[in-house]
Amino acid sequence: MAKNTTPKDPDEIIPRKTSTPTSKILTFVLLGMLVVGLAGFGVSNFGQQVDTVITVGKAQVSTNQYYRALKGQIDQFSQQFGTQFTFAQAQMFGLDAQTLQSLISNAALDNEAIRLGLSAGDVQVAQRIATTKAFFNLSGTFDRTTYDQVLEQNGLTVKDFEAGLRDDLARQLLQAAVVGGMNTPQALTDTLYAYQAETRAFTVLQLTQSSLPEKLAEPTEPDLQTFYTAHIADFTRPEAKRVAYALLKPSDLVKDQTVAEADIKAAYDAAFDTFNIPEKRLVERLVYPSEDEAKAAKAQFDAGTSFEDLVKARGLTLGDIDMGDVSLVDLGEAGKDVFALTEPSVVGPLPSNLGPALYRMNTILPAQITPFDQAQDTIKGDLQLAMATKTIVDKLEPINDLLAGGATIVEVAKDQAMTEGTTDYAKDADDNDAVTQDAEFAKAVEAMEPGDFAQVVSLSDGSVMVLQVTETVPPTPVPFEKAREKITASYQAEALAKALTALAESHLAAIKSGTRLEALGITDNVASATRSTKLPAIPADVLAAAFTLKPEGVVKVDANGIVALVRLDAIKPADMASEGSKADMDALSQQTAQSIAQDAYVLFSTAMTTQGGLTIDQAAITAVQARMN
Repeated sequence: MAKNTTPKDPDEIIPRKTSTPTSKILTFVLLGMLVVGLAGFGVSNFGQQVDTVITVGKAQVSTNQYYRALKGQIDQFSQQFGTQFTFAQAQMFGLDAQTLQSLISNAALDNEAIRLGLSAGDVQVAQRIATTKAFFNLSGTFDRTTYDQVLEQNGLTVKDFEAGLRDDLARQLLQAAVVGGMNTPQALTDTLYAYQAETRAFTVLQLTQSSLPEKLAEPTEPDLQTFYTAHIADFTRPEAKRVAYALLKPSDLVKDQTVAEADIKAAYDAAFDTFNIPEKRLVERLVYPSEDEAKAAKAQFDAGTSFEDLVKARGLTLGDIDMGDVSLVDLGEAGKDVFALTEPSVVGPLPSNLGPALYRMNTILPAQITPFDQAQDTIKGDLQLAMATKTIVDKLEPINDLLAGGATIVEVAKDQAMTEGTTDYAKDADDNDAVTQDAEFAKAVEAMEPGDFAQVVSLSDGSVMVLQVTETVPPTPVPFEKAREKITASYQAEALAKALTALAESHLAAIKSGTRLEALGITDNVASATRSTKLPAIPADVLAAAFTLKPEGVVKVDANGIVALVRLDAIKPADMASEGSKADMDALSQQTAQSIAQDAYVLFSTAMTTQGGLTIDQAAITAVQARMN
């Protein structure tokens, strides 16, 4: 069983992902995974305070713990991708479901630990705290003041944190008992490695429209009509919801917004660098350890050695030395000489913050100067749009008041000068109106049914919409003329596929009669590939087909829009004896053991959940999620 580890960086409080069973199931009390919680967080449910989200036997998960776990997952996910995800975006990736399942698994283990009387001692808890780098001072040792401050900053009390840590350690003991000592049988490792490391050489003839002996005929009107009738299901709009709406967009209010010239000038000054971009150059910088080496390299360049060869001699690539577009100021002392060049050239040695360097100037990017009188209209429009967006926010309350008073959508639209309309929305349709493309609109409509009260929805572009589902529209064929473009494209694609398949069959017959694959067209040769090799020019279906053949065997591939002939040229079994192979086999054995352990844990957790009895308060979950939104 892999042990839970503390973060490598003392300032890193969210742990890195690993492939161990422990890392996948301990989600909210792991050391380092400290996220801001809500002290005393609870939700109101039917007039009572609800504090429990999950119950398995005698183990419970509070609303506060659920909130922290969910927020921790989102924050960790955000760190990995370098951008902060909203709760709605996290839902799209299934993080809410993952968090809930992890907490259920934790509760199941906690309940079993309670039943067995498993507990972590004070010494274990103290040792874990004392070795957590998040609690270290600048000297690299545990510091009680730092410990208290970190917990306080993350909304945790010492009592709650240490209680959670104690539970975590007990959980680890139980996990170790379940999955500890699981190894991969050698025969399984050998079989898997032989399968993975086997390589094959093969030849491919990919057939395309240019392979056909003659151009396909253009479809006639009867052809399209017949195709449309025969494939009517492909041109039928799915069941839809008819939506009545009133819409107010920021652009509707722009003309009513007054902006002072002083504000426009202030905005211009604040964004001066945006409107006044100085002349720049695309530059590469090749740094040398000493001035003498830089001078020698420049002499080589002057004598005819290419700049690319100089870069290779330094063990670098052009990407390593590319500075991008730089200004005179960006280049420091070297700027004057580089910007003195009037055409692409190499200059140097010149100083840099890394040492003497040669500079290659590739392109001159002229300055882009936009005076105030040219920019003011754009700035004014942006300021008006921002003001209009704020004005719309101020209209949310009166709109809600009107709806609460029983006003219809038509009445709300008239009172608030909104655009009234109707549209049909189908989740899987590719021809929804532009107004339905907003994710917030789609989310609201998918949750509504005919007869539900009208809702106010804020759209992603700052617009506000009042909407109501009025009826369900059954699946309806799209009229022929409206679908003509799609019909034509589908007809042509089917005709091409049939023609290529027929050509492939003809080629197979020729090969059986002794014709070489190379004589039938331009082929691609793959000298060596495993089952997992990524080949940019070779589709995955073609690679898979090569591993179904015996040497000199030929097969037709007709899948996922690809028609090709594949011939197997050679099979090279996996090398099981080299040192590199042994290292790879050891790694494979460890990975397989981890997978087996994970499967065992999942089975155990499921059994413990069933045995303990699971209760989930969906109302509490919904309330916490609403708070996060």
